[in-house]
Amino acid sequence: MKEHILIIEDEKAIQSVLYELLVDAGYEVSLAGDGVEGLMLFRAKSFSLILLDIMMPKIDGYAVCELIRKESEIPIIMLTAMDEETAQIRAFELRVDDYITKPFSLKLVLMRIEAVLRRIRGKMEDQKILSANGIELNTESRAVYRNGSPVSLTQLEFELLQTFLNHKNQVLTRDNLISQVWGYDFEGDEKTVNIHIMNLRRKLGVDCIRTIRGVGYKFEIEN
Repeated sequence: MKEHILIIEDEKAIQSVLYELLVDAGYEVSLAGDGVEGLMLFRAKSFSLILLDIMMPKIDGYAVCELIRKESEIPIIMLTAMDEETAQIRAFELRVDDYITKPFSLKLVLMRIEAVLRRIRGKMEDQKILSANGIELNTESRAVYRNGSPVSLTQLEFELLQTFLNHKNQVLTRDNLISQVWGYDFEGDEKTVNIHIMNLRRKLGVDCIRTIRGVGYKFEIEN
């Protein structure tokens, strides 16, 4: 599955240039022209990384970042004309992964994106224990526990749970799940995905996999 990048940027010219750059580099790209639209897309789809402008109408990039960080640790790179140290400090206090000032080199933007994604991939590969809501999944032994008690899952259920735990608080479409768990040679239909998720919910005994009507599913973290 292609990595999906969300660009939240109000300047159409910059949107267009970044869109062409990333599509040519092999990424799937979605565009938002302001912070409100960006938040709606973030909550409706699954993304690998967000490129976020600071100065935007309706809601600025700082506020967007703060709201996203309450829900997800998705990588965020800020793109802005604000090169003051105080602006950069504020961004990094909000836990952005990188900060690029305008005007920027397109080659540099692409290299920064690839560096952040490599770092995230490495962390996911190194992480042997995935956990949330009392659920623990060991990627090495393929054991699953719920509040310390073992849970017996099929191979597909295990891979579904692993996918959800790697994308906590992110919406995953059925197509996302099919490509990551079943692969592109999948010949079933959406009902197959729904049945496996229903079985996974039953076995886990906790209702943390939320159905997003008309879109897909979201593994929600308990506060």
